[in-house]
Amino acid sequence: MKFCFITFRSVTFAQSGQRSLKRVGIETILRRTPKGLEQRGCGYCLQLKGTVALDAVDQLRREGIEFSKLYWFRENGSAEEWPT
Repeated sequence: MKFCFITFRSVTFAQSGQRSLKRVGIETILRRTPKGLEQRGCGYCLQLKGTVALDAVDQLRREGIEFSKLYWFRENGSAEEWPT
C-alpha cells in the first residue's frame, strides 16, 4: 500500500497536526523524518495512508497548522515530493 509523509519543522507542529487529523478521523504515526527528506536539522513527520494525503493537507490548512512538505512513497520505496 502506498503511504506518505507530511513533514514539519518541529515535534510541536507535528503533534498539533496529528491532533487535528485525528479529530477528522485520519490516523497517523508520528516519527522522525528519515534522513534525506529532512531539510534542516531534526524534523518530524506524520506517516499516513496515501489515499487520505490530500484530505490531510486540506485539514492542516483549514486549521492553520504549518507543515513543510508532502512526500509520496512508491511501491519500490522511492519518495517523490508532491506539490502542495
